[in-house]
Amino acid sequence: MIYIDPPYNTGNDFVYRDNFTVDKGEYDEEAGVYDEEGGRLFKNTETNGRFHSDWCSMMYPRLVLARNLLSSDGVMLISIDNNEFVNILKLCDEVFGEENFITNVTWEKGRKNDSTFFSDSVEYIVFYAKNIHNLISLGAWREKKYGLDEIFNYYNKMVSVYKNDYATIEQKMKDFYNDLPEDNPAKELKHFFRSDERGLYFGADISSASTSIPDYDIYHPVTKRPVKKPSRGWGATEPVMLKRIADNRVLFGTDETTIPLKKSYLSEVDTIVKTPVVYKDGRGASLVLKNLIGATIFNNPKDHSVLKDLFSYIFQKTKEGIVIDFFSGSASTAHAVIELNADDGGKRKFIMVQLPEICAEGSEAAKAGHNNICEIGKERIRRAGDKIKAEAGLTAQNLDIGFRVLKLDDTNMKDVYYAAGEYTQNLLDLATSNIKDDRNDMDLLYGCLLDWGLPLSLPHTHEKIDGVTVHTYNNGDLIACFADTVSDKVVKEIAKRQPLRAVFRDSGFSSSPEKINVAEIFKLLAPNTSVKVI
Repeated sequence: MIYIDPPYNTGNDFVYRDNFTVDKGEYDEEAGVYDEEGGRLFKNTETNGRFHSDWCSMMYPRLVLARNLLSSDGVMLISIDNNEFVNILKLCDEVFGEENFITNVTWEKGRKNDSTFFSDSVEYIVFYAKNIHNLISLGAWREKKYGLDEIFNYYNKMVSVYKNDYATIEQKMKDFYNDLPEDNPAKELKHFFRSDERGLYFGADISSASTSIPDYDIYHPVTKRPVKKPSRGWGATEPVMLKRIADNRVLFGTDETTIPLKKSYLSEVDTIVKTPVVYKDGRGASLVLKNLIGATIFNNPKDHSVLKDLFSYIFQKTKEGIVIDFFSGSASTAHAVIELNADDGGKRKFIMVQLPEICAEGSEAAKAGHNNICEIGKERIRRAGDKIKAEAGLTAQNLDIGFRVLKLDDTNMKDVYYAAGEYTQNLLDLATSNIKDDRNDMDLLYGCLLDWGLPLSLPHTHEKIDGVTVHTYNNGDLIACFADTVSDKVVKEIAKRQPLRAVFRDSGFSSSPEKINVAEIFKLLAPNTSVKVI
């Protein structure tokens, strides 16, 4: 799944300074903004195309990349407000296809009285599938009805006391529902008060939704006379209906003058499709972040509890998967994923992506010591993880709250722009090592992981062998030593462990014979290891 809350279009410049295909001058000329004498023909209002053009140009390639990253049964969620709601639908229809539209969730965040006509208190979350048919094949999305636990807990107590006295249990359940507060969600299920050996049920309509079911007689089990038929006919064929009667799944009246009912058991209809409307005060998310971090340092963070609820609904068929958010901001998405994993024992992973946008000087974030937005997100993930694990206690012993921070940079290797005839002895001396001077072991290690296409999230340890640092990645997928001097002892120890891959720094060996010796050691001790020198 990919969830994003992209920057809303306020008409200001974006931090994401993409090289848009049409600059303002070209756009104005193309759109006829000026007359032949250079006079402006109309104001640059929000109704002008360019107000939306930059935002759409920023979003389009990101949506294309997002679609390519999604699995075949993946889902894309996009938070959006009124400014670009119509345009995001058009963009997504083009990128994902109209047929892959799932729904649009309306999020009512609390009334605002500063609007001219209607309260400007609504945001939207647009849902698209990578392939709607693959998603459908996994089964329908459903959520548990609210109040079920409270009902079943009370019902089970009544059964333990009154056993098979269903009449008494029925009265006790009616009293239970009557005593509930009006706003208790369990009250919505008060029609489930009858019970039998299968559990709680209510008498549902037994008639047909159409007129295509054949007509036949059903006989009352006591009077043996044909019972009254529903006006639309029976809701099943005669063999199916007779099987239901034999299984005690039909509720008859006291005599044949009453139309029977179908027993609908609460345990069999305990789920419901989610409504595409969310009611949650938007101010709560700011308070959650303030309580975690200790100050109001982020404007309008997304509510992680709303996200968790949506993520739970989408991930109901699996407890694994990857959630990406490439406008991560305060990392509400990561918070939601960790909390969901704590709730159901899941092992979902998250990938947060955020430009290191500088916190304004004098802002609460800067005062709290956060240089950029990424630092806020990292601190939130740390504190949220610790809090969730502490609150869950023993049930969260296996909860993984760790995360790895990676910063995008250019290559570790120096750029070479010289033709063969331009080299001098001085340039050759400088090129003895083509690794940039400011790169450390970790830079080199992760550069190798990228080159070899290894996941960046696997375990990494390091140790000292003969005075130099040796890195082991995922128990031997790769072992590396980037020391300036690598002894035979180090090379032999690495070879004895028979890693899949071994990496050394070219300058770690003083001569060609030493490099040849490395190759011979591995040929003898680890013939299947792939050896690389950078």
